[in-house]
Amino acid sequence: MALKLMYITNDPAVAQIAESAGVDRIFLDMEYIGKGERQKGMDTVQLHHTVEDVRGIRGAIQYAELLVRVNPIHEASSEYESSKEEVDAVIQAGADLVMLPYFKTVGEVEKFLQYVGGRAKTMLLFETVDSVRLVDEILELPGIDEVFIGLNDLSLGYQKKFMFELLADGTVERLCRKFQAKDIPYGFGGIAALSKGMLPAEKVIIEHYRLGSTCAILSRSFCNTNQITHMGIISNTFVNGIREIRAFERNVQQYSDFFINNHAEMVADVKKIVSEII
Repeated sequence: MALKLMYITNDPAVAQIAESAGVDRIFLDMEYIGKGERQKGMDTVQLHHTVEDVRGIRGAIQYAELLVRVNPIHEASSEYESSKEEVDAVIQAGADLVMLPYFKTVGEVEKFLQYVGGRAKTMLLFETVDSVRLVDEILELPGIDEVFIGLNDLSLGYQKKFMFELLADGTVERLCRKFQAKDIPYGFGGIAALSKGMLPAEKVIIEHYRLGSTCAILSRSFCNTNQITHMGIISNTFVNGIREIRAFERNVQQYSDFFINNHAEMVADVKKIVSEII
């Protein structure tokens, strides 16, 4: 089965282009509480999408699912509403899936699952060392529809130089096997266009298949709409890029013997990249 490809945007026109090109999920990112501080110095983008964006994208797409990442569990303050209010708002605005990021306790996950209450699908984002430590206990909770491994923050937690070290050192594989044992769909990380990325997208895609992953985020480098603003070029980028990824996936499905060799090559590539990072 082909990977469910997800793309982050709050632009309805771009969302429609992505959907038409074959993107399976449009991803809105409302997380901002604490994120800027912990990712300081990293080449990441703080988006701070809103409930209004959820409504806008909901009205723009027809077939793609709408995934919304909310903030970590928190109480109301003078600056923001509570987690329960936030979850209620995104579901009412049309979210198909709600993602909980940066949790560190079983209790936080329990609260989130209660807040969603079966009104939308749930996705847990494992991206803290504590969440990995508690994974067995967390996976016993009812109401978890999908899980995802967030390589950016998790690599920070393990003090790695390069996020794909977690793919090379077995961390991702150990988590995937636990998810697999519970029959919970899972994914991890992002992929660039073919032949692009510090670690080539082809190697990452093959690892997704080797590990039984079901979804991946199309990275910012796949189509950076902050740099590309012409809708015709954006459309061509999506159409050609998705077509190439799907063709590559079909080859991977046919030649699964590539998995073991690719893993060894991927590990060697990551070690080389890490050795060159100052």
